[in-house]
Amino acid sequence: MALIVQKYGGSSVADAERIKNVARRILATKDKGNQVVVVVSAMGDTTDELIQLAYQVARQPGERELDVLLSTGELVASTLLAMALREMGCAAISLSGAQAGIRTDANHSQARILKIDTKRVVTELKKGNVVIVAGFQGITEEMDVTTLGRGGSDTTAVALAASLGAKVCERYTDVEGIYTADPRLVAEAQRLDEISYEEMLELATYGSKAIHPRAVELGELFNIPILVASSFTDKPGTLIHGEESMEVRNKVRSIAHDLDVAKITVVGVPDRPGIAATLFVALAKANISVDTIVQNASISNITDLTFTVAKGQLGKAMAVVEPIARSIGARECVSDAKLGKVSVIGTGMQNAPGYAARMFEALSGQGINIQLITTSEIRITCIIEESRVKDAVRALHRVFELDT
Repeated sequence: MALIVQKYGGSSVADAERIKNVARRILATKDKGNQVVVVVSAMGDTTDELIQLAYQVARQPGERELDVLLSTGELVASTLLAMALREMGCAAISLSGAQAGIRTDANHSQARILKIDTKRVVTELKKGNVVIVAGFQGITEEMDVTTLGRGGSDTTAVALAASLGAKVCERYTDVEGIYTADPRLVAEAQRLDEISYEEMLELATYGSKAIHPRAVELGELFNIPILVASSFTDKPGTLIHGEESMEVRNKVRSIAHDLDVAKITVVGVPDRPGIAATLFVALAKANISVDTIVQNASISNITDLTFTVAKGQLGKAMAVVEPIARSIGARECVSDAKLGKVSVIGTGMQNAPGYAARMFEALSGQGINIQLITTSEIRITCIIEESRVKDAVRALHRVFELDT
């Protein structure tokens, strides 16, 4: 008998019929002799609707109260799913994040899991129950409810799988796995049977919405295989794991893209020690995540400093940077919110030359201008105009022969 953790996304439990469909899938897994723990997201667009409601009653909803409010979406989904299973004759119980023993720090809306006390979950499994856990949430030492940020239910599921020693964590959503590119942009995109943690982490960080990066990090850390598959079909999905494939494979595994990119350039920055630290420490204190950073070569001890942030944080970032820029004697701050990024990813690129050249040549052939470039050992990312991202993805998918 194996212990399996399953996670179902919001689209999988968006209404009563879909909840019943998920219940049938869970029951089929249990009937094979498995113990099953299930993590669920809020139904459909519930989280967005709750956020909108909060801002209708308060201009600045307190972080603590907002976390309590948003946590209710997952509670609704988990209780309804437990009811559906019991209606089918399957013993089941729903637990909040707190009841499931998920302890977090006190960073509201972006909390980190500190530990999981699995005692209650294990007790319920021994009783023969399917345990349904509300994802995306936990509780602090002071008994305050916290949420884990967007995609937090993925993190909940993998963290539970690691804490319980599960055989696998299965993540079910409305896509059939991980693809060589977004199939909504590239009709020829191919589903991958498997992918490494390292490659998936880059994909998730640089645009793929199939699974949250924090969940992939946890999977790699605790060596928990993660299956990404659809809750609407019986297709096999994609297995994320740490073992090397014995098959000869394309050195580029997938093309990722992200439209949530804004650029800030501080023009005419005095080139002296401590300037970059002054800017980026202030951004960090404001909880603003910075991605690509480029500093031009200094001319007469003056340089330009460029970095990217999420579009939703552009206004907040400019409010932080502009007064600092004035205080250090920079000439001006300029921004651009009409950008996107496209990345080629694959561990096979590590020791193989020519991939950057092929990427740049493909983009040039489409008349696409590259504004910024950033790389890792297994990734090359270009920041380009938002309106050309679709063309870039299709061109790169074709050039790197991922459609076969």
